Amino acid sequence: MASNKICVVVVSGTRERLQMAAMTASVAAVSGQEVMVFLSMNALPYFVKGHGAKAPNEGEMGQLMENKNVPDFKTLFGQAALLGDAKILPCSMAMDVLGVEPEQMESFIGEPTGLTRFLDEVRDAQVWTF
Repeated sequence: MASNKICVVVVSGTRERLQMAAMTASVAAVSGQEVMVFLSMNALPYFVKGHGAKAPNEGEMGQLMENKNVPDFKTLFGQAALLGDAKILPCSMAMDVLGVEPEQMESFIGEPTGLTRFLDEVRDAQVWTF
């Protein structure tokens, strides 16, 4: 039997992968599935307040999404947390490496979490990696 819990692990810093992760999390969350998102590595800096750099496009689709004003990945992750009660959790190790404190993260970001704890929480979940 398939689990109703979805785990989205986001490590990429490219627009298309961040966007697909956000779409997966937000659609699952508003559809009533339990969603946990783990942000780490190259994805994490985009969720620090005031981070002004845009995620680079991996290919043509990233530029097309920008030209068509598709809601960006941060908006979608925020909606997943607000409307679907998704948990968006930053990797505590990546935060340490970046020198970032919890209060510096976007408002919809939850408590910093270690990979061991996160994997324990989602052991029966479907896992999606972006």
